[in-house]
Amino acid sequence: MRRHALFVACLIGAGLPVLVTGSEALPDAARIEFHWGVQIPMRDGVRLNATVYTPKDQAAPAPCIFTLTPYISAGYHDRGVYFAAHGFPFLTVDVRGRGNSEGQFRPMIQEARDGHDVVEWLAQQSYCNGKVAMWGGSYAGYDQWATAKELPPHLATIVPVASVYPGVDFPMRNNISYPYVTQWLTLTAGRASQANIFADAGFWAARYREWFESGRPFIDLDRMVGHPSSIFREWMSHPERDAYWDAHAPTSGQYARLTIPILTITGSNDDDQPGALTYYRDFMRYASAEARARHYLIIGPWDHAGTRSPQAQFAGLKFGPASLLDLNELHRQWYAWTMLDGPKPPFLKQAVAYYVMGAEKWRYADTLDAVTARAQPFFLDSTGNADDVLRSGSLAPDVPARGEPDHYTYDPRDVGGAALESTLDPDSRVNQQMIYAGRGRLLVYHSAPFEQATEISGVFRLSAWLAIDQPDTDFIATVYEIGADGSSILLSSDLLRARYRESLREPALVNTTKALRYDFERFTFVSRQIQPGSRLRLVIGPVNSLYSQKNHNSGGTVAGESFRDARPVRVELHHDRAHPSALYVPLGQPEEAG
Repeated sequence: MRRHALFVACLIGAGLPVLVTGSEALPDAARIEFHWGVQIPMRDGVRLNATVYTPKDQAAPAPCIFTLTPYISAGYHDRGVYFAAHGFPFLTVDVRGRGNSEGQFRPMIQEARDGHDVVEWLAQQSYCNGKVAMWGGSYAGYDQWATAKELPPHLATIVPVASVYPGVDFPMRNNISYPYVTQWLTLTAGRASQANIFADAGFWAARYREWFESGRPFIDLDRMVGHPSSIFREWMSHPERDAYWDAHAPTSGQYARLTIPILTITGSNDDDQPGALTYYRDFMRYASAEARARHYLIIGPWDHAGTRSPQAQFAGLKFGPASLLDLNELHRQWYAWTMLDGPKPPFLKQAVAYYVMGAEKWRYADTLDAVTARAQPFFLDSTGNADDVLRSGSLAPDVPARGEPDHYTYDPRDVGGAALESTLDPDSRVNQQMIYAGRGRLLVYHSAPFEQATEISGVFRLSAWLAIDQPDTDFIATVYEIGADGSSILLSSDLLRARYRESLREPALVNTTKALRYDFERFTFVSRQIQPGSRLRLVIGPVNSLYSQKNHNSGGTVAGESFRDARPVRVELHHDRAHPSALYVPLGQPEEAG
């Protein structure tokens, strides 16, 4: 329910790799030249600050790489050293208004034009052969797409990783915002690093809890955390997908004109997977056949930070050695292939590579859709009100014959869960305490135990017939694997605000108490082998968390609502023959024998 680790990779250091030649072993740092404080002029006269890493005793111009970051360029010193030691001049560039760059920082507004100008300036430098690539994830994944849409002539390739898509997954997901936005705006405020403030999880949990329990409007949050922000208020004034957000991303025409090779990287547990895959799907929809054939996709098991520095353990999960892909080396191979006519990276056996958690191995497909063999419906049913883990409803292959709907009541003034939630790790994928504590205030459905190992790969979909007695409310649907020992692993989730049940662009308040079909179609991608004896658990309930914007159900402007506007809502979930609510489970392709 929060942006668990969004952009936190900017705070993670890594040991310097070692390049070995024959019997000689020197640290990468001994193989580079370093130039600090290089000024890059923009078309409007503003100068951006760059740190330049070049191969020592470079004999000839070479393809160059740069990252454009709001996180202060020193944070990527290790990457600069690595790539320069491996033959690629590398620049870490502060976005305008951050670090030592001139100008004013306006998040996600300026990067397209500035990225274009950096590409064309870099192509003219004596150490560059005219071919320029980009590196980076999260914000630096976003600004690769923003730069590419400007079609700079010397941009040779991009490798967007865990890419933020403004209006899709930041500063809101499915038009539902979250308090983390104020934390990130504090991290990127001013020119200096605010890393210690940003990383103090206890500090921010306390600020969010104070807001959550106060009942004050979400629009007041920036002042409550001590950082009034005009950007925060500008974002909140655009609560749904509109032309403001569209301007940040490539248009269909720009996708069609993009011909450079692209490598997209994300993870099953990456908070910015929705953005990364939206760029990927849009590109594959609008680009030429030739360009589509040059776009590769990797979906690892990783969280947000792990898309650059994979870890075998995080958020309560553990993965096998195959998950620890050497992403620096993969990038190096990609740049050598696309800009130096080197061999294709051997890891890229087909257009799509995805890691099957549980089986702990990589699989391949020609397209993202081809990862899934079929969608198996599991119909929701119950013999009593399914409002507790211990008296749950069922997920079964047959359409239910019974007709009594399940129900819960959500009062936006209910803040009783805040004390517990503020003590829990919000990044955990294995904790069940909030679900057990939600008894009577959510709905739970379990499948029968799986008789054999079953691969789930792709995107869940939920079709739920819901009736509410208020004009609006928020829902969250979450799917878990429940082990034979009772352990839990979060697989995927989706959010839906009732007013956006038909479109994320056109709100339509609910004006009936009859059941309407709500299609949850934006679950995150997951690939996991479900173990024999495990079950699937589906939980449907209100979005009532100190890590999420609160909808008070009145039908007004959500960011401006407070406890004074709160309206308790009764939610009924129907699952009879006339209203067949179902979870569609993406079953993976069978593996070839031998």
